[in-house]
Amino acid sequence: MRIVAALGGNALLRRGEHPDAEVQLHHVREAARSLAELVEAGHEVVVTHGNGPQIGLLAVESETDPALTAPYPLDVLGAQTQGMIGTLLARELLARLPGRAVAVLVTHTEVDPDDPAFKHPAKFIGQPLTDRQAVRLTRELGWSTAQDGAVRRRVVPSPEPKAVLEAPVVRQLLGGGTVVICAGGGGVPVVRNRTTGRTTGVEAVVDKDRTAALLAEQLDADALLILTDVTHVFTGFGTSRPRPLLTATPGHLRRLDLPEGSMRPKAEAAASFVERTGGLAGIGPLDNALGILLGTTGTTVRTSSAAVPNGARA
Repeated sequence: MRIVAALGGNALLRRGEHPDAEVQLHHVREAARSLAELVEAGHEVVVTHGNGPQIGLLAVESETDPALTAPYPLDVLGAQTQGMIGTLLARELLARLPGRAVAVLVTHTEVDPDDPAFKHPAKFIGQPLTDRQAVRLTRELGWSTAQDGAVRRRVVPSPEPKAVLEAPVVRQLLGGGTVVICAGGGGVPVVRNRTTGRTTGVEAVVDKDRTAALLAEQLDADALLILTDVTHVFTGFGTSRPRPLLTATPGHLRRLDLPEGSMRPKAEAAASFVERTGGLAGIGPLDNALGILLGTTGTTVRTSSAAVPNGARA
């Protein structure tokens, strides 16, 4: 099978953890073991990853660096996170898959310059902020912030992805047996000049799950696996009786009341991929990608109406 596996940025740097390199490397090692199991089972694997915590960290450093006359734009910072996270993943995968080619590819994602998301920042990036920090950063740096659970975080525009520009290159690499790490952070967001065709970076962060679903479609992938820091999609999330959802159709998944800043984009991406391709999608734990594919853990999303929510597996 051809599989696109999307790692959550928060799965590599979890809420409340110090954003040190060693902390992220620990989670990368866990992810690499899980991904290597897919490759060893004979599957073609493309790895994408989030970058919310990491790009937020780089943005703060750039905004406050006295050596700069202006901070680096988000599209450039997004490219930096592709290299940073990509090299950590590549080294761990190479160690676990001796003799196997692994490539990190900086990729660009085309978006619509007229996307309404540019006027309504909603994508969370960076570390949690206190109310006092949020007020100061809004006043001093012009940031937009929003409530994310019990804390505030920075929010930036997140336009819909239209195409991953390097998808043909990814396909060629897969054909040669290469494990490809690409589309990190949803890809570097670019808009295309309608007259010249030239692309230009924009101040945004594309949702990595939506980009992963689009890339999986462009590559004719058989499965999309969204790997995160929870074992399943849960119904009744935030209540005293959350229940793991074992299987679902896209329609049922879309009807669930899921948190906008975390599980909702994952559910939408999984539903979209299954609807558009008829393939398999799964949402589940970072440390057991093969189990999600086999249906022994995680939430499996299929077109079949036989998928039964809340308790039984179809």
